[in-house]
Amino acid sequence: MQPGIPQTNKKRIVIVGGGFGGLKLVRKLSKLDVQVVLIDKNNYHQFQPLFYQVATSGLEPSSISFPFRKIFQKNHSVVFRVANVTSVEPAKNILITDIGEITYDYLVIATGANTNFFGNENFRKYGLPMKNVSEALKIRNMVLQHYEDALTADNETARQALMNIVIVGGGPTGVEIAGTLADMRRFILPKDYPELDFSMMKIHLLEASPRLLNGMADISGIKASEYLQRLGVSVKVNTRVKDYDGNTVQLGDGQNIESRTLIWAAGVAGNIVKGISEDLIIKNNRIKVDRNNKVEGTANIYAIGDIAYMTEEKYPNGHPQVAQVAIQQAECLAKNFENVFNNKALTPFHYKDLGSMATVGRNLAVVDLPAVKFNGFLAWLIWMFVHLMSIVGTKNRLFIFINWMWNYITYDQSLRLIIKPPDNKQV
Repeated sequence: MQPGIPQTNKKRIVIVGGGFGGLKLVRKLSKLDVQVVLIDKNNYHQFQPLFYQVATSGLEPSSISFPFRKIFQKNHSVVFRVANVTSVEPAKNILITDIGEITYDYLVIATGANTNFFGNENFRKYGLPMKNVSEALKIRNMVLQHYEDALTADNETARQALMNIVIVGGGPTGVEIAGTLADMRRFILPKDYPELDFSMMKIHLLEASPRLLNGMADISGIKASEYLQRLGVSVKVNTRVKDYDGNTVQLGDGQNIESRTLIWAAGVAGNIVKGISEDLIIKNNRIKVDRNNKVEGTANIYAIGDIAYMTEEKYPNGHPQVAQVAIQQAECLAKNFENVFNNKALTPFHYKDLGSMATVGRNLAVVDLPAVKFNGFLAWLIWMFVHLMSIVGTKNRLFIFINWMWNYITYDQSLRLIIKPPDNKQV
C-alpha cells in the first residue's frame, strides 16, 4: 500500500531523515525532474547545535525548529510523510513504514545518529541524553525541578545531590552546556532561588580522553578547559564513568560524585534501518558507502551524514560526524543524481573542512579555521553569527537574535518553565 503518495512516471527518490543532510538533499533534488519523497518521524527540522540552549532555558524549541511542510509549501515535486521506518527490502525496492509500504527507484538513508550508552543500561535509564528537542526539554524540566526540590530537601547531603550537575563527554555539546550552566549559576539561579547557597552547586565535566574537544586543535581544547575552570567548572580528563544509579556517579578510579542530574553527551551511534546487511555495518552503527555515497553491494541505496562510513586518504577512519560532512555529501550526491540522469560521469566525494567552533560561555568561544585558530570574544561573535545564519526561517533567526540580545543585556532569561505532562508527573 502506498500511503497516499501521488503516482508519477518520474523517478522516485525516497529520503529517510530530514536532518542537515536530508534537508539539503531534498532542496537540491527538488530542482530536478524527479519525485522526491521525504520521510521523517517528526514534522519539523531541528537545529541540533542549539539543543543545549533549549536545555538551559535560553531558547524555546520553536525557535530552533521549522515545519517541513512550511519549507516545501511551494514545491509540488516534494512529498512529505510523517512515519517511522520499520525496514527496507532492497531486492524489492520497498521501504516499510508504520503507515504502509513505499516503493522507490532510489533510496537515501539520512537517519543520523542517536545517543550511544555503550551498553550500560543504567546510563540509558538514569542519564539525560540530548539528541532531540524533547530530550532537551526534559533536561530543562529536571534541572529546574531539582532546584525546586532542593528548597525542601531534608538534609544538606540530599540538597547537594540535587544541586550538583555531572556532564559526561567533553565534545562541543558537553563544553557548551557546561559553560552555559556555569553562567546560569553566576547570574540567574541565585536570583531565582535566593534561599539556596549556590557555592554548593558543583558542575563536573568528565572526559575519558586526555583533553576536551578532540575533534578540534589542541590549543582549542586547552583554551576551552581554561575557560571552563575560570567559570568554576570542575574539568576531569582521562576520567571514565563506570556506572550511575540515579544518585551516585561512579568513576573508574573509584571516586564517587553525588548528583541527581547526569547529562550524557559522550558518544553517538547511527540509526540503522533494518534490512541493510550486517556485513555493511561497522562500529557505532555506520553503514559502509563508496566515494559516491552508494551503500556497498547495492544498486540504488545511498547513505549520507552521520550514518555513512566513507574513507578517503585524509580520513582513513571515516569522516567526522558533523553537520558540514552531511551537507557537503548531500550536495555531491544531488549533483551525481543529475549526472546519472544525464549520462555523465560521477564525481567522487571529497570533504572540505571549513572549520569548527564551540562556545564556552558569555564572551568566550574557540574557533578552528583551516588557516587560523583563535579564541575569546571575537570567536564568540563569529560563533553567534554562523549559527544564526544557519537557522532555517527568517522569523526563527529574528527571535533567536532578540533572545540572545535580551539575555546578554539583562544577564537573564525568561524561559525557565517546568512543562509537566498532563498527569502532573515529574518529567
